[in-house]
Amino acid sequence: MEHAKETTPATAFGRALADRRSGLGWSLDALADRVGCAKSYLWAVERGRKGPPSEELVARLESALGMDAGALAGLARWDRTPGAVRRDIGALRVQGKAAERLARLLGEGVRAGASLDELYKSGRLQGLIEGLSPVAVPMESVAAALPREIPLINRVTAGYPAGFTDLGYPARVADEYVRAPDLNDPDAFAARVVGDSMEPDYRAGDIVVFSPAVTVRSGMDCFVRLEPDHESTFKRVFFGGEAGEEVIRIEPLNRRYEARTVPRERVAGLYAGVSVTRPIGG
Repeated sequence: MEHAKETTPATAFGRALADRRSGLGWSLDALADRVGCAKSYLWAVERGRKGPPSEELVARLESALGMDAGALAGLARWDRTPGAVRRDIGALRVQGKAAERLARLLGEGVRAGASLDELYKSGRLQGLIEGLSPVAVPMESVAAALPREIPLINRVTAGYPAGFTDLGYPARVADEYVRAPDLNDPDAFAARVVGDSMEPDYRAGDIVVFSPAVTVRSGMDCFVRLEPDHESTFKRVFFGGEAGEEVIRIEPLNRRYEARTVPRERVAGLYAGVSVTRPIGG
């Protein structure tokens, strides 16, 4: 039984990562040191015990291994795609050129910022799907393959930030949205970085996506809401305390600014950052 566990097939991402690392003659320790993560984590990713890493770590892996940008990211996106969608896509591929045209249309639409409704109403998507008989492609499966639209909360009409739900994360209505291809959290939200307190890792104007579904751990970069004045800030957080009094240290990355420590009960919301995008030339 233990032998069967050890030979569990890896994901496409895990196989590609292991093949590249082995081809360079690197140990797991060597790669983990270069990208700043635990050896045990890379071991689990290579063997399919864990899903693909975050976009940030994937980019560091590509750079450390001398791979083209996006070489591992594409495999990561495929491995994160729900199994039902992968099966549908596999069935489409069997049918040849019609399936290729459908995939190309979806890809072009995503890059151009088109929604699924816009593609379908144009008639092009509908015609391709109807021409793929006898394999039926549920529209909800196709929709699941498109990037999720994330509300950018600093453009919410009531101000920045506003409109939080009873559970503490922002409401899902905004004046502007961003796309997050690899995130499947319906409560995710985004915010623009203001000021220079998080330089050099984050600059003013960067858009950071936060996910309430991610468990926050010490050392993560988070969107923080503080009571009683509803203050919000983007900082690196660390957990601590003694004698039963839990505290959170809110720390800027720019050393020109001071960190501060607040009681845990003052923190009304704590949401982990999961991705960042930067304007060209930023």
